[in-house]
Amino acid sequence: MTKSKKDNDQFLKYVKWFWMIILGGITFIILLFLLASFGAFGALPSFEELENPENNTASEVISIDGKTLGKYAYENRTPVKYKELPENLINALIATEDERFYEHSGIDFKATLRAVVKLGKDGGGSTITQQLAKLLFHGEGSRNIVERILQKVKEYVIAVRLERQYTKQEILTMYLNRYDFINLAVGIRSASRIYFGKEPIDLKIPESAMLVGMLKNASYFNPLRREELVKNRRNVVLNQMYKNDFITKKQRDTFQASPLNLDVHKEGHSDGSATYFREYLRDFMKTWIKNNPKPDGTDYNLQRDGLKIYVTIDSRMQKYAEEAMKEHMANLQRVFNKEQKRNKTAPFYDLNKDQVASTLAQAMKRSDRWIRMKSNGASEQEIKASFEEKTNMSVFSYKGEIDTLMTPYDSIRYYKQILRAGLLSIEPQTGHVKAWVGGVNYKHFQYDAVKQQKRQVGSTFKPFVYAAAINQLKLSPCYKLPNTPYTVPKEKYEMPEDWTPKNSDNKYGGELTLKQALAGSVNVITAKLIDMVHPKTVVNLAHSVGIESEIPEVPSIALGSVDLSLHEMVGAYSTFANKGLRVEPMMLLKIEDKNGMVLEQFMPNSKEAISEESAFVVINLLEGVTESGSGIRLRTSGAAYADDMVTGYPYQFTNPIAGKTGTTQNQSDGWFMGIVPNLATGVWVGGEDRAIHFAGISKGQGATMALPIWALYYKKLYADPTLNVSKEAFERPEELTIEIDCRKQKSDDDAIDIKINEDPEF
Repeated sequence: MTKSKKDNDQFLKYVKWFWMIILGGITFIILLFLLASFGAFGALPSFEELENPENNTASEVISIDGKTLGKYAYENRTPVKYKELPENLINALIATEDERFYEHSGIDFKATLRAVVKLGKDGGGSTITQQLAKLLFHGEGSRNIVERILQKVKEYVIAVRLERQYTKQEILTMYLNRYDFINLAVGIRSASRIYFGKEPIDLKIPESAMLVGMLKNASYFNPLRREELVKNRRNVVLNQMYKNDFITKKQRDTFQASPLNLDVHKEGHSDGSATYFREYLRDFMKTWIKNNPKPDGTDYNLQRDGLKIYVTIDSRMQKYAEEAMKEHMANLQRVFNKEQKRNKTAPFYDLNKDQVASTLAQAMKRSDRWIRMKSNGASEQEIKASFEEKTNMSVFSYKGEIDTLMTPYDSIRYYKQILRAGLLSIEPQTGHVKAWVGGVNYKHFQYDAVKQQKRQVGSTFKPFVYAAAINQLKLSPCYKLPNTPYTVPKEKYEMPEDWTPKNSDNKYGGELTLKQALAGSVNVITAKLIDMVHPKTVVNLAHSVGIESEIPEVPSIALGSVDLSLHEMVGAYSTFANKGLRVEPMMLLKIEDKNGMVLEQFMPNSKEAISEESAFVVINLLEGVTESGSGIRLRTSGAAYADDMVTGYPYQFTNPIAGKTGTTQNQSDGWFMGIVPNLATGVWVGGEDRAIHFAGISKGQGATMALPIWALYYKKLYADPTLNVSKEAFERPEELTIEIDCRKQKSDDDAIDIKINEDPEF
């Protein structure tokens, strides 16, 4: 055999092997894909799963003005539609992740080949569709090379199926809705709201570029931890947008020079707006879900089924209420802290050292630490010892959380010193709850001061006594009673001893009109009134206007010795503003499923509680409180906070306001109830324990502790004309038989005196 023929045979042999390898490789790849498509390497999603990929959708709480107040989430995800995505976001995504997205059918062979040749140095070869397949059906890639190859094959198969099943727009939308942008930002809507405080459609080009940049690796490109790194990554995206002709060179250079401009709005359970209300709503929804199963009989999942819960809260009013509370309480706390420096048993008064120790010991046993260690089998001695070990912790302050080294025991005492507060606003005509602030900070103080807590109401209960007398006896605001000590004998109501209340200022003498008496919160006249109509009449009226708690039928309730919730009190005061018609407070408007189908619509419950005439006269009495009584500081201007005073903002309200302050024994509770025709609001301020209070009445009264929050809140409401909070007078009944003009009142008073004297019950 000649050398040339031998060489030729050798060449043909190589060619043969070459094509065998090529064809064999192609056959192997085809076989690999066929086997993958048949499920040989693990089950692939079925047609139904592709049609309805598993999606944990957060349930959303939506305010009456269309804003998201918060979510209940397994994953904080709220999907959006393609039309809700800005064009610049889509452009940034295409330019950076998949330039030929609209040209391929799920697999970009050119990009794949480039990735193989360059070993992924210039980026991976995965299309957006493949990335979606990975997110939907197996998540993170395996580190085992063989398993990863098989996963890739499955991604290719799923990607092709997705392309057949969905439009390009649907694939883009699903991908952005699915990706976890970390920091509880699952999906593009959550990411947009958390990092920039806006809806996706409002994203600007550099904001969209930052979010698209995070798609490379959100944990690594975390804007809350690596801002400069994230900025550099954003600039890469902007450059890709320029290269693909989505933005101009001038735009690229301008945007690349700009900061990230983050506007962080965390959406954890303890973050955001109306946190206390949302926790109340969570408990309500648990019961609702139990009583309202799906059509197939299974229960809705609040964290996964994407329910839309439309509520009566107004996001603007909620924001103003939270701001007003924080503003006043920060100042009040500063004054309280200063006073406590002179208190040997701080923050407690009225307790000796042993009682203080006992109170703190009880607080220890109620703490999460105690309960957790107890459940893990620790002895009481071990648990107590742990409370004396210093540990790193973050504690609450009005200037932000403070990182400190402190024993858990000392932290309990520290938190005891923080004053608590609550605020509730209700629209009387509809019963809609407009703002609900259950405390100063939900993360650190989770006990809700609106509905969960009940405290002594003090003089804010007196209007129910006056209302009962007006409703039963048709008394005028100008009706006079002597301001003299008054005793209710024990035999009359089967009491253990006679009841002789005293005026808080110990001043007596002369006669006072009912309007003067309520404005000055005169105890002896309130005692006379409840004795005139009987405690049972007052209790019945209180229940009729909205008080649900049990109230003892004894005369002392006239001075507010009962414990009631802020929710009950504001609901009851709303009845006076609504012409005597009791509308039960309502928080929900409707509940929809994730597809927008209404599951339940809620309607108000109402009933007539007292006559329109009686309600108007009570309002007239309450107006006197803010015109000349304990609420008069609403009308005046005052100095700003001094170092040791909490007495003055320049409020200067001129519109009609019906209100009542309340202060309980030892200044343990400060209340203010304030009403304008279309909004009733109550505020409570006090310590966690009743032994925690100001030493004196000047700083501890309701007019100082609670009224300023109401005033600051309403200042903000009136500054926002879109809210239409009324400044008008309360509507006068067409037929008013009770005279409120004191110049015409004397003959009517004489007739009432005759009736009282002739009636054996009085």
